[in-house]
Amino acid sequence: TLNSSIKRRINVSESRDWRKVRAEVKDFVENEVYPAESILNERSEESNQKLKELMGKAKEKNLWALGHPEDIGGQGMPFMEYVYVNEVVGRSSPAMVALGTHSLQDSIMLREFASDRWRDAYLGPLVAGEIFPSFGMTEPDTASSDPTQLQTAAVLEDGEWVINGRKWFTSGAARAAYTTVMVRTEPDTPGHGAFSMIIVPTDNPGYKIVRETPVLGINGGHYEVEYDNVRVPEENLLGPRGHGFIIAQRRLGPGRIFHCMRWLGQAQRAFDLMCRRMHERKTFGSSLAEKQLMQKFVFDSACEIQASRQLTLDAAKRIDQGDDARIEIGMIKVVGAEMLHNVIDRAIQVHGAKGLTDDTPLSLMYRHAREARIYDGPDEVHVQSVAKRILRNYDNNGAGWDFGERDATLDQ
Repeated sequence: TLNSSIKRRINVSESRDWRKVRAEVKDFVENEVYPAESILNERSEESNQKLKELMGKAKEKNLWALGHPEDIGGQGMPFMEYVYVNEVVGRSSPAMVALGTHSLQDSIMLREFASDRWRDAYLGPLVAGEIFPSFGMTEPDTASSDPTQLQTAAVLEDGEWVINGRKWFTSGAARAAYTTVMVRTEPDTPGHGAFSMIIVPTDNPGYKIVRETPVLGINGGHYEVEYDNVRVPEENLLGPRGHGFIIAQRRLGPGRIFHCMRWLGQAQRAFDLMCRRMHERKTFGSSLAEKQLMQKFVFDSACEIQASRQLTLDAAKRIDQGDDARIEIGMIKVVGAEMLHNVIDRAIQVHGAKGLTDDTPLSLMYRHAREARIYDGPDEVHVQSVAKRILRNYDNNGAGWDFGERDATLDQ
């Protein structure tokens, strides 16, 4: 039975128009979050207090946890509607926490696969923003593009899992209440079936944060964590034994849609800054907006944003209809990351030396954009996977892969 904190509902009319919600979220991000970004990006008590203040305002405005299911305390916005809203949330990284969207994947994972004990303990506070989750998968000495090489292992002894190994890029571990860790539990099983997910409270004495891992000069909350004879009850297993990667795919499919929509939000913000700068800046007797080469920046960026947006919405519609959309998701992961880099890069170029400083958000956005080509699988893996899946349809004179025919199925 879910505890009382999970059973709480936010009183939102079922007829609430997602377009109106999107506009309200955009207003909140631009007028509440943007002005506070310099504080929110710090590590200080002031930033923590400001974040709590913004979280409270989001709840007051009925903008909190929009995509979380109603039965765990969210607003239950349908997937496709939430996809459009998430694009606006993505314009600012701190907005994800301020609006309670940061815990969506983890809360759904707990809801579907955790034991009653951990659903009762974590789900309510997680959705309410009272605690934070973290996820531990990649390892410092293992090529994570081939995750079947992961070495962190768990052995079942007297009703307890004993975990040993090391993970890094565990986001938010320092303030998280728990980490969901991917471990090898079936040593005699080949491939993906050897792995399971286990919930580890971060106050466990064997859970040791080794360091915060800087990323391109940013201390972005990524941590290296050692698991030194960590002991947790058998019931901390998430789902069945050997189903770690099945659960991960359930988590990552919609998650990559959300990533790509947030990238579109970031790109739109960079695009807006670039176009405004072109009107403000004058060189050699005219504004940058009148220079043909600058106009090409606008044209290329507009085309790339809209092309990436349509690819992402196509993948989202397929997910919404129950398709795993593996090819479409692989495509948007690569195309979206490249688009994000290109648009921000052009915006920096238009700003000149100012674009390299922290006087605009572009410098930080650019560094985060570079991460996009690696996390959730490097570009090269997605390119290879998509190409193989398409080519498989042509093997032995197969039917092939008709994008037009596939698109038509969306209208049936």
